[in-house]
Amino acid sequence: MAVVVRCSRAPCGLLLPRAGPGISVLAAAPSVLHQHRQVHHAVIPRGRSGRSSVSGIVATVFGATGFLGRYVVNRLGRIGSQVIIPYRCDQYDLMYLRPMGDLGQLLFLEWDSKDKDSIRRAVEHSNVVINLVGKEWETKNFNFEDEFVNIPKSIAQITREAGVETLVHISHLNASMKSPSKYLRSKAVGEKAVREEFPNAIILKPSEMFGREDRFLNHYANMRWFGGVPLISLGKKTVKQPVYVVDVAKAIMNAIQDPDAKGKTYALAGPKRYLLYDMVEYIYAVSFRTFVPYPLPRPLYHLVARFFEINPFEPWLTRDKVDRFHTTDMKFPDLPGLEDLGIQPTSLEEKAIEVLRRHRRYRWLDAELEEAKPAKTYPM
Repeated sequence: MAVVVRCSRAPCGLLLPRAGPGISVLAAAPSVLHQHRQVHHAVIPRGRSGRSSVSGIVATVFGATGFLGRYVVNRLGRIGSQVIIPYRCDQYDLMYLRPMGDLGQLLFLEWDSKDKDSIRRAVEHSNVVINLVGKEWETKNFNFEDEFVNIPKSIAQITREAGVETLVHISHLNASMKSPSKYLRSKAVGEKAVREEFPNAIILKPSEMFGREDRFLNHYANMRWFGGVPLISLGKKTVKQPVYVVDVAKAIMNAIQDPDAKGKTYALAGPKRYLLYDMVEYIYAVSFRTFVPYPLPRPLYHLVARFFEINPFEPWLTRDKVDRFHTTDMKFPDLPGLEDLGIQPTSLEEKAIEVLRRHRRYRWLDAELEEAKPAKTYPM
């Protein structure tokens, strides 16, 4: 009876092998059932495009509760992908992710990043794994080496062992062993570890990302509460090339669907470069706030940041963040970028209003963007 049930559920054209001399049908059945598990009906693309269709993508997204993660999950959900979301946070921190996919398409799974069996359970049924794990500061449980080296290495190793086809790893444009920032040095080591464990991994190196919930434009806009904006060398020795977070999410989606992207490293940056001074000046122009910059030596800036680090709450500023924000964005002319993934980069001027409108006073809340003077660009 069990064999009859399996036959009725098998796809059209798939028949149980005929039993030969000395071979029972039950003995021949396991190979067919194994083949049926390899191509499950849930991953066969069907239906019109949209959240109620089936894209054929089953993706595990580590770090989905972060800034970039919500945009990636949204993009996956809107094309009908099934998304496994491992999490360590409170259930209430997942609420904004739940409407992003159709009923039953988003699966939430508790995991322990230091437990390899927990990682294996999260990736064993997926054909795509995306690693977005990261944090801007170290804690007593997780330092930068854990976040950007050990955890990505474990994910890459287990993903390869599970036979997953595609691994996407997010690094940073300025990741370098020579960087003064421990965050960026750890990112550089993590890149090498992932590449060694999973040679065909797709590595994306975005610059500082801006968007509605970012810690970049909002960070500088909130500095007005401290009586001005402290900048090392007044920000005139630092060049930034920020990238729009939606462009990075699109890049991840296009890289997943592009078979030629496997094994490549992409440098993702915005279309324009700015002196840090000019960029922050534009932030305050869009916010209709008074821009009061003042130079602050690096040792004194570190001392101020140290006071934020020792408070028991989430640190608004750290010494490593000071170094990272005052690092000039690197250029990689030999690496493919957003254009190679079919994406037209979005400039800061186009989307800054989405981030900065909430920093305006009521009088200027509905003021047009054209009233703010465009930011000065730095030669490419």
